[in-house]
Amino acid sequence: MLEWSAGGSVAATELGYEFVHAVRNTCAVSAVDWVTFDCYGTLIDWEGGIYAALAPLLPRGIDRDELGQLYIAVEAEVERGQYLKYREVLNRASRLLLERLGRPLPETKPSPVPASLPSWRPFPEVPAALRRLRAGGPRVAILSNVDRDLLATSIAQLGIAPDLAITAEDAGSYKPAHGHWQVFQRRSGASPERTVHVGASLYHDVVPATALGYRTVFVNRHGEPLDSVRPTRVLRDLAALPDVIAELAAA
Repeated sequence: MLEWSAGGSVAATELGYEFVHAVRNTCAVSAVDWVTFDCYGTLIDWEGGIYAALAPLLPRGIDRDELGQLYIAVEAEVERGQYLKYREVLNRASRLLLERLGRPLPETKPSPVPASLPSWRPFPEVPAALRRLRAGGPRVAILSNVDRDLLATSIAQLGIAPDLAITAEDAGSYKPAHGHWQVFQRRSGASPERTVHVGASLYHDVVPATALGYRTVFVNRHGEPLDSVRPTRVLRDLAALPDVIAELAAA
């Protein structure tokens, strides 16, 4: 397995993740032992990455925001079927999207999206926010709807190495299913009461994490209405997250 050292370097024998020391809860319930993150849309700019990959194939007039909304719907549709490796989800979802936009790919031509993922970049504020959060004491985990090898390419860009990473490959399912959180609890020994989950998707992250008893921080990068969903905190980006986690820990 691939283990992240205390200094942030990677010792790899294969592309997998496992935190090697379980956490024991010893202080007040308000404390925050772990902060768990969604990755794509929260830490990594997947919309910009997919738009760059598909732009040469799109009809005129489709901008990044519109493409993002269309892609979210199509990917959720693909993920509702039987479990597939995320590379195949990217392939099928992007092909289906282009077909619905009247620009189908020939069967012999590969979708450019799966191969583009390693080039997707973090949002500008993310590396500094993660470093400051880590300095404050909480352990950091990533719970992501991708494959282990794909996530490893993104982690390398974040500026810190997480203490634990859970992928769809580990869970055998995709969020909003609860598999990621179940694997996280088994591997970390952490409880929902002492963990805060951070995500930019109400559907994939805030709703299921809230249902499981986690405090949540919704990163509302697009100014979405909350309707009946009530995250613990709402941020526009992650710059202020270390302060918010410190506030929640002291509450």
